[in-house]
Amino acid sequence: MFHDLFVTWFEWTRDNGYTGIFVMMALESTIVPIPSEIIMPPAGYYASQGTMNLPGVILAGGLGSTFGSSLCYGFTYTVGRAFLLRWGKYLLLPPAKLELAERWLQQFALPGVFLARLLPVVRHLIGFPAGLARIPFASFAAVTFVGSTLWCGILAIFGQKVLGAQPDLLKDPNALAALIKHDLMWFVLLVAGLGSGWMFIQWFAKRKVVNV
Repeated sequence: MFHDLFVTWFEWTRDNGYTGIFVMMALESTIVPIPSEIIMPPAGYYASQGTMNLPGVILAGGLGSTFGSSLCYGFTYTVGRAFLLRWGKYLLLPPAKLELAERWLQQFALPGVFLARLLPVVRHLIGFPAGLARIPFASFAAVTFVGSTLWCGILAIFGQKVLGAQPDLLKDPNALAALIKHDLMWFVLLVAGLGSGWMFIQWFAKRKVVNV
C-alpha cells in the first residue's frame, strides 16, 4: 500500500515540475506522511538531466515547505491548544506528538524552528507549537524558509549524485528513501549535536544568572 502511494506521489511530482515540488513539499510540512526523501532527490536528478534547473528545484521545495508549515502555524494560532488536545488524534496529531514539538520549541525557541527543519519527525510538526506560542509570523516564516531551503538543497544535490550513479532507484521509492536516510545520518547527527550544544548554552546561561 505505502509503496503504491510513494510511487503515486513521486510520479505526480515528476509530471508537474516545480508546481509538483511546491505542492508535495507543502503537504510534507503538514501532517501528511510524505517523505521529503522521495520528493527532492528525484527532482534534483531531473534537474541534472535538463528537465528543470537546480536553483528552481531548491526554491520550489523551500517555498512549499514554508507554505505548508505556515498553514500549521495559522491553524493552531486560530483553534488553540484545547482543540488540538481533544481532536488532534483525528488529524494525525496525537497529544504525544504535540507535546514533543512544544518541548522542542520551549527548549530552543526561534533557533529551534531552524533546527527542526533539518531533523526528521520534528520538522513537519514545528509549525503547530509555533502558532500556539504566538511566535511573530514574519520571524517564523523567515527562519522556516532558510532551514527548509537548506534541507531541500542538501536532498536535491545528494539526489543528483545518488541517482546519477544508481538511476534504477527511481523505480523503487522505498529503497531510495531508505538509502538517503542512511547516507544522511551524519547530517542528522550533526544537527542534533548543534541542538544539544544550544541547549547546554541556554542551561549554562540560566544557571549563571541564578548564581549571580
